[in-house]
Amino acid sequence: MKTCCIFFLYLAIILEYCFYFSVSSSSPLLLPLSHSLSTSKHSSSPLHLLKSSSSRSCERFRRHHKKRQQHQLPLPLSSGSDYLLSLSVGSSSSVSLYLDTGSDLVWFPCRPLTCILCESKPPPSLTSLSSSATTVPCSSPSCSAAHSSLPSSDLCAISNCPLDLIETGECNNSSYPCPPFYYAYGDGSLVARLYSDSLSLPPVSVANFTFGCAHTTLAEPIGVAGFGRGRLSVPAQLASFAPHLGNSFSYCLVSHSFDSERVRRPSPLILGRFVEEKEKRVGTDDDDHKEKVEFVYTELLDNPKHPYFYSVSLQGISVGKRNIPAPAMLRRVDRNGGGGVVVDSGTTFTMLPAKFYNSVVEEFDSRVGRVHERADRVEPSSGMSPCYYLNQTVRVPALVLHFAGIGSSVTLPRGNYFYEFMDGGDGKEEKRKVGCLMLMNGGDESELRGGTGAILGNYQQQGFEVVYDLLNRRVGFAKRKCASYWDSLNQS
Repeated sequence: MKTCCIFFLYLAIILEYCFYFSVSSSSPLLLPLSHSLSTSKHSSSPLHLLKSSSSRSCERFRRHHKKRQQHQLPLPLSSGSDYLLSLSVGSSSSVSLYLDTGSDLVWFPCRPLTCILCESKPPPSLTSLSSSATTVPCSSPSCSAAHSSLPSSDLCAISNCPLDLIETGECNNSSYPCPPFYYAYGDGSLVARLYSDSLSLPPVSVANFTFGCAHTTLAEPIGVAGFGRGRLSVPAQLASFAPHLGNSFSYCLVSHSFDSERVRRPSPLILGRFVEEKEKRVGTDDDDHKEKVEFVYTELLDNPKHPYFYSVSLQGISVGKRNIPAPAMLRRVDRNGGGGVVVDSGTTFTMLPAKFYNSVVEEFDSRVGRVHERADRVEPSSGMSPCYYLNQTVRVPALVLHFAGIGSSVTLPRGNYFYEFMDGGDGKEEKRKVGCLMLMNGGDESELRGGTGAILGNYQQQGFEVVYDLLNRRVGFAKRKCASYWDSLNQS
């Protein structure tokens, strides 16, 4: 009788696994992303949101170039500019984490949490380890990945595994867990331990999913879902469970212009998204109302220093009819990991090297500045430049990003690079309409050597479906109405 019960128990587990696997292998998974503005309980002026987001973008970009810091995760630094994904592990309730294509680790803030200097931060969304969670052994490749590829022999020595077991590779049980790891970033840091448990992505459940559990953080109470190219990222771990889900993903970020009402609707995240070379029309059954979607692709570049980055080659930027060639450092990644452009969901604004940025601004200003007064007073308080007072309808030159590849140019919608808002009206200053260019100066090329050359921020990705085709090593862009795309995907 006992043997029979055990048999049926194993049979049930196998059938459950087969069910999940069959679902995941037959169709993509659709998940909602929410913008942090949609959950914010306080209203902020456009000027405040611009300043906080520009400061955060600048800090995140320059953090990649601090050579003295070896253990870095590109983490979100402030509310108002990032996209949230809800995940749950084991039997715990779901927790909202920042989606980040610039890092390769998933970590949760765990109970009890000590968050230092978090008084002005959003309240933490905490999780508790379930009874099914297990520590990751010190000999695991995942442990080495969390410790920046430190050899497992060193990690097991730290975990007090006896020398004879280290030599024979037998430190592979819970008695010798992976040591706590430390990560530092722009304005904070965290210490976490590595655990393994099931990850729930209804209707799929992924067994033995590895994640960090942080009980102590500095200035950051919100966890991160890393979607980078490393071993510990969400796509990499999904690929080991169901290659279809992990080999490609895409998102379509709803255009918001810092308007909280525009971000109430979810931005779709699609795991297992594959696009045919000739993408079909999508939308309603009426052909006249279908949206024609065409993807343009550019090849992913390998980065030996930051292998988790989605780096691409930028050939130039057109302002109106003038094409401004990109410097050599943005066209390739050198053997030291320097250069290239990182496609990043966790940085708000696009950052460019100073000389290239100045050339783009000079051309833009020659067209807009000759008609509109420069809003010099607004620029320091917004963190953006140049800004203009708009007394009439403004004609803004088109902005086109030219990536490597045949036909790999992306024309940005006007709202993705020129933000218009009302300033003043506080009794001290007259209320006036202002428009600002939404690109940022990333610093001199000499300061950027050995690090990222530029970053394509999420603000410039709004209104596009961005597909990360890991199987074919490329990134694609297609213009979409992301707010309605969620509804059409649910209907299909």
